[in-house]
Amino acid sequence: MKAQPANVDEYLAPLSADKRAALQKLRRAIRSAAPKAEECIAYNVPTYRLEGKMLLSFGAAANHCALYAGAHPIKVLAAELKGFATSKGTIRFHPDRPLSEALVRKIVKTRIAERVSHEAG
Repeated sequence: MKAQPANVDEYLAPLSADKRAALQKLRRAIRSAAPKAEECIAYNVPTYRLEGKMLLSFGAAANHCALYAGAHPIKVLAAELKGFATSKGTIRFHPDRPLSEALVRKIVKTRIAERVSHEAG
């Protein structure tokens, strides 16, 4: 079994150039939308925590990349996610057709708003 990467750079290093580029773009968009989020590795994938709670994660698989955003953002932004493969909490995309920075920011902001509303309720 491979050792868990210690940080996001170690996770990205062995990936193919196209997957690494797509995920670095995703990483920049997440950091832009959630500058206070802590970057870490959880469940062997890059993860962002906000105030100690998991916000979202991303990763690479054999034939695609994925953003693990949770069910709420996928439901709220369903119209904008047409053309991407989605499941309950996952958005899958090909490295040559990554999520746009604007869409990633919307996903992150939706996820943060969901967390705030749950904490308030």
